[in-house]
Amino acid sequence: MAFRRRNKSYPFFSQEFLIQNHADIVFSLVIFVLIGLMFEATAKTAILFIQPQYNVTTVTPEGEATFYHYGWKDGATVLFYLFIAIILHAVVQEYLLDKVNRRLHLSKSKNTKFNESGQLCVFHLVSSVWSFYVLLTEGYLLHPSTLWENYPHVNLRFQVKFFYLTQVAYWLHALPELYFQKVRKEEISRQLQYICLYLLHVSAAYLLNMSRVGLVLLFLQYASELGFHIARMLYFIDENHQKMFDVWAVSFVFTRMVTLTLMFLAVGFGLARSDNQELDLESGNFNTVLIRMTVLLLVCVTQSWLLWKFIRFQLRRWREFRHEQAVRKKVAGKPAPRPLKRDSVGHHENGVLKAENGASPRTKKLKSA
Repeated sequence: MAFRRRNKSYPFFSQEFLIQNHADIVFSLVIFVLIGLMFEATAKTAILFIQPQYNVTTVTPEGEATFYHYGWKDGATVLFYLFIAIILHAVVQEYLLDKVNRRLHLSKSKNTKFNESGQLCVFHLVSSVWSFYVLLTEGYLLHPSTLWENYPHVNLRFQVKFFYLTQVAYWLHALPELYFQKVRKEEISRQLQYICLYLLHVSAAYLLNMSRVGLVLLFLQYASELGFHIARMLYFIDENHQKMFDVWAVSFVFTRMVTLTLMFLAVGFGLARSDNQELDLESGNFNTVLIRMTVLLLVCVTQSWLLWKFIRFQLRRWREFRHEQAVRKKVAGKPAPRPLKRDSVGHHENGVLKAENGASPRTKKLKSA
């Protein structure tokens, strides 16, 4: 299964060889794990990579239900789906984005940003739809109080745990992709910032048993970021198309307001009214004053940083718009060139009559009778 066209062959295990063939190498590792399921001796080990672990069956009023909690074996599952994310990244890049790039003829810097937005558009679209589906099926949207009631939320349904594992796997896969995609040094620091922030917030919600609040916040964040990356891709296709940025600006401000309100409501007030506020690692209870304040501080600092970047972005757009308007006024203010006076024979230029072909017309000599 080849993901990229081979224009040149490189020595085995060289840097260029690994970059060019990284998706094929990872695909081979995934096939190796799947083959392990076919043999009884290796099936138990292979299942650690594919299926979430730590399942517990309990009896509920609706019948028997299977729940999951987290543990160190989740690392194997995250590693396997990290490989899957690398493969899907290569598929989207090769069969979708590269074909569009060949038609647009973008510069190298715009091409890098277009590929970044294209990859994140696919991920944010899938994740926002997936998280919204989980929120509906779990009933968190219809009953907001369940976001903090009965904490700690140790027992997770399969779809909730699998969602968090794939989220961690995706943002971990983004780190080696900086090397595989040959991202410029100027762009690495910017991309590392939001990759690390996503990893920190997703991991904190999962490990601190705040998965319900985390689901709502991730849905809001992914929906907002989806609008931004769609707007940026449309801008690269046609620079006159900037209305989508205005739509994203409204959704961005709304997301920041809802995020802060929900965090103070769930963590600041909901968990603060809980009777059990002692740290207990065995039962997964992290509802203490110190941890609550740390979580709120982390979210507030992140939202403030995002708002600062948003204000700088809008100011830059405003300056660019004012500059374009000034240039258009200068062009419109220039007087139009005066048209040349022409007649049937030629035209006058500097007081001299010239023919259409540039030669001076000569008068015909009359023959004497």
